[in-house]
Amino acid sequence: MVLHGRRRSRRLRPRRRALLEALLPEVEVRLPESGRIADPRAAFGFPPGAPLWLEIGFGAGEHLAWRAARHRGAGHVGCEAFVDGVAALLARVEAEGLRNVRVFPDDARRLAEALPDSCLARVFALFPDPWPKTRHHKRRLLSAAFVDELARVMAPGAELHFATDHPGYLRWVFARLVPHPAFAWRAREPDDWRRRPPGWPETRYEAKARAAGRACVHARFARRGGARWRIS
Repeated sequence: MVLHGRRRSRRLRPRRRALLEALLPEVEVRLPESGRIADPRAAFGFPPGAPLWLEIGFGAGEHLAWRAARHRGAGHVGCEAFVDGVAALLARVEAEGLRNVRVFPDDARRLAEALPDSCLARVFALFPDPWPKTRHHKRRLLSAAFVDELARVMAPGAELHFATDHPGYLRWVFARLVPHPAFAWRAREPDDWRRRPPGWPETRYEAKARAAGRACVHARFARRGGARWRIS
């Protein structure tokens, strides 16, 4: 899988470099040489029925750490190829004692391909890179092929939360999710997609978008079939 974009923006502070060397090996998700991961929950020591949540492109880790601190009975896996973001999340993991966080420091599509069927209860894709130029659209995360892969790994009733401040990317994603037979858009009124869910922390990307006067959309899609997960 080819990664696009920068992997590091600046020299890390010594403490964060130390976290990458010492803590990352303890919490890193490693893929099997072949086949799929038998039980992703085993890395947390959780029983088979425990919920497993995935955040794709967690940025500086604000949302992932906030959620992991409030739902310690769930396993939280974060994907982020940007080294600065991984180091920022590790600092939060250490400071808050978040033993229920695991990190995949690479492309989320590689991890999804290695996950077993119907293992995820929640998926978050908050402000992924919109790749606005037409020639770069093939690099966008929520492609038709990746949406199909998410449908495979999400359990019936699981929820996908997508957020963006880019109107073109919003239309592009909705064209792949709304008609998809495995997903149902959960909006019932405008505030269901115009506002960030109550209590959620604002990520630095959302704050930057709002400061620039751009409207942000938060859309929720449920995986069709079976009962919904009842965790807020």
